[in-house]
Amino acid sequence: MRLIGIGHRQPLAGWIRSRPSEIQMVEVTAEHFFDSDGESLRQLRQAYPLAVHGLGLSLGTRGPVDALTLDRFEAVVKAADPLWVSEHVAFTRTPEVDLGHLNPVSPTRENAAVLAEHALEIMERCKKRLLLENIATHVRLEGDLSEPEFLNQVCERSGAELLLDVTNLFVNARNHGYDPVEWLSALDDSRIVQLHVVGYTEAFGRYHDRHAERPQREIWELVESVVSRASIEGIILERDENFPPVEELAAELRTLREVAHGA
Repeated sequence: MRLIGIGHRQPLAGWIRSRPSEIQMVEVTAEHFFDSDGESLRQLRQAYPLAVHGLGLSLGTRGPVDALTLDRFEAVVKAADPLWVSEHVAFTRTPEVDLGHLNPVSPTRENAAVLAEHALEIMERCKKRLLLENIATHVRLEGDLSEPEFLNQVCERSGAELLLDVTNLFVNARNHGYDPVEWLSALDDSRIVQLHVVGYTEAFGRYHDRHAERPQREIWELVESVVSRASIEGIILERDENFPPVEELAAELRTLREVAHGA
């Protein structure tokens, strides 16, 4: 069964608590609950299956994962008891400084080993499946592997699985000039467990993933292409700004369910 849900954001919290029929699961961002006592997460998990999504574990940084961040992440996971946890194929800090945003890593065998080692550490600490998410980037880094080969290798080395951000894939394909369906054909689709879906933003000839628009026709088509080839377990609709009335979000979730199950 493919669960269709939404990312928990404070402007949507009341609507989510009302348990609308369109929401079948909820994804919570770990960092949003780092200062929580866990009670709100325990209440939320009584209403929905949860997924915990991380922003700052910086799996692409060489050396050990930041101990304090991992402790706080683990506490959120214990309170939420999610179906799985996820993080980005990216780095957010160097040994000297926290950069505060997601940065790409070169698709090399050496970096695949770094990410795999960190993935194993996260799974061991949290006792949950770990999904790794592709990021959107305006810089296409080169390495001795293609991006799909790189993701395949990290998963093979660690046993981690994939959270495919469909919009990030579309944005990168447009900005860097490649076919997203061909990109998908090189990916081990048996590893794809969850999707992220939101509309893209276009400005001055560049495409952006600002989590601010309803999904466009091209996004729906790419979602359909993915779910036709992979056994997706969960799909999360994202929105971080430009929140529409909840009736519009409910309609987007219904469309997402139709596309996912129709395919």
